[in-house]
Amino acid sequence: MILVLGGTAEARQLADALVANGIAVTSSLAGRVTNPRLPRGEVRIGGFGGATGLVEWMRVHDVKCVVDATHPFAARISEHAAAACARTGTPLLALIRPGWSERPGDRWFWVGEPAAAAEAIPALGSRVLLTTGRQGLAAFAGLDQTWFLIRCVDRPEPPLPPRHELLLDRGPYTLAGELGLIDAHRIDLVVTKDSGGEHTVAKLDAARQRGLPVVIVRRPARPEAQRVATVAAALDWARFHAG
Repeated sequence: MILVLGGTAEARQLADALVANGIAVTSSLAGRVTNPRLPRGEVRIGGFGGATGLVEWMRVHDVKCVVDATHPFAARISEHAAAACARTGTPLLALIRPGWSERPGDRWFWVGEPAAAAEAIPALGSRVLLTTGRQGLAAFAGLDQTWFLIRCVDRPEPPLPPRHELLLDRGPYTLAGELGLIDAHRIDLVVTKDSGGEHTVAKLDAARQRGLPVVIVRRPARPEAQRVATVAAALDWARFHAG
């Protein structure tokens, strides 16, 4: 059986492909999204209890290999996966979607964490489209002179910025839709994370068209592991290790 640490579109596509190839797969979701899009095959929701719990689960279920296809910012589960696979001698592959790259006309400002993004905001804009997800929004709670349109999948927990509107939505997004959102709310700054992928890149295209600055939080470091960037490459690797 193959364990796919999921929660991304790539993880769902990989699980679907494994099932189509007759390979047993269990997809593990963190459980942070209320109504997640589920892949084919077995699905488990919730944490393992750290690296030790993951080791025990892998042994009980006779896991042959692990594909870490989690979100680029899900650093903790990636660390647990690397530690558990090292302890059990289980092959580990990281399926990592490429990050976004600047194009002509972009005005991007890279920062290392949400707190640094919050510090950069006052000098760049006053009406912000904030799409960093519901984790870490406390970093922006002290900006009482800035208005935020906070977009995330599920309702976030406080503290939140005092001047904000909450938009519960999930991608994929279109360029026309993002341009309409920016214009309707008079957005003059976009703040996001380097999530990569096609589902949410339209906000960057819209910011480029409107000449808006974008503050982007860099990805955290990931543990050492063999890496691929495509579902097809991950499928080939998984098929080999599944025998």
